[in-house]
Amino acid sequence: MSEHVPVGGRLITKPFTILILLAMLAFAILVARFLFGLGSVTAMSDGYPWGIWIVIDVMIGTAFGCAGYSVALLVYVMNKGEYHPLVRPAVMAGLFGYTLGGIAVMIDLGRYWQFWTLLWPGYVNLNSVMLEVAWCVMAYIVVLWIEFTPAFLERLGMKNLKQKLSKLLFLFIAVGVLLPTMHQSSLGTLATAVGFKISPLWQTQMVPLLFLLSAVVMGYAIVPFESILSALGLKRPFETKLLGKLSAAMLVVLIAYLVVRVIDLTWRGAWGYAFELNTQAIMFWVEMALFVAPVLMLMSPKNIYNPRLQFLSGFSLLLAGSVYRINTYIIGYDAGPGWSYFPSAGEIMVTVGVFSFEVILYLFFVKKLPVLHRAEAH
Repeated sequence: MSEHVPVGGRLITKPFTILILLAMLAFAILVARFLFGLGSVTAMSDGYPWGIWIVIDVMIGTAFGCAGYSVALLVYVMNKGEYHPLVRPAVMAGLFGYTLGGIAVMIDLGRYWQFWTLLWPGYVNLNSVMLEVAWCVMAYIVVLWIEFTPAFLERLGMKNLKQKLSKLLFLFIAVGVLLPTMHQSSLGTLATAVGFKISPLWQTQMVPLLFLLSAVVMGYAIVPFESILSALGLKRPFETKLLGKLSAAMLVVLIAYLVVRVIDLTWRGAWGYAFELNTQAIMFWVEMALFVAPVLMLMSPKNIYNPRLQFLSGFSLLLAGSVYRINTYIIGYDAGPGWSYFPSAGEIMVTVGVFSFEVILYLFFVKKLPVLHRAEAH
């Protein structure tokens, strides 16, 4: 097992300062949101009760956070111990994605002061998909923090406590594999409740499976994306061989997703909507192109170990999964005559600020905590 160590180096740099400024701007906008309500900073309405805060910060953000889930499937379920050096960075990515996603939900709730009713038996609606998602996400955030606790204990020199916790971690790992399987599929199930308002290109009874498979793919994709960026930014060697094998696993799940997607569209006779002259058809083909491109990039055994193609394929899949979710809940959604939606400047800046804060946390954690495995400077 590889030893994890802090990367070290300067924390406050020019890019870091820019990220802080973006996060502070988002915080200022959120002050206005909580003082004057959602209507003061967003373009949401009765026709469009959700916007990019839910779709990007939650549905896309938690899918990015499936890195820990996807790698755990390989290491602990498929017993592929060679991927173990990728586990802690993947868990950290999941930790950030889900924690900030949970915060984003609080930002988007109209009556945020009543969030406690989610845990109060008198208010529980056991038939609600949203309740299942909320409970699962809250539980998974707790699990991720527990799974990442050994990094804190190592930093504090509490080896005995870390050893005791390690004996119990298998329980949390098992729960950590179960919970995303439930709520990532349920995030797709929410679309079925909207019915005919979502285009047949995305409205299907298979949407829970498609959301789950695409989340697993995105979880794999973010690992080479982050690994190669950190190798360049922190002057570390590329993990080309390990990432190549991971990309092969990602490719298998990606092909499974595409097969399900094509069969579903064909079975329902929905292909005709893809050839209409409208925004929905254009965005459908953009989505499909982004999903297919990594298959063409990585089909060759030689290409799968190319760092440039590993990065580009991962980036393409992160965009593909993001566009798929945006298409399902925004582009493909038609509230009816008289309603339209385009995110306000406030919504956009808050989303930029949330992701900026995530990068800030990433830089702080890898430089101060034992997250990445030991490697010589390159």
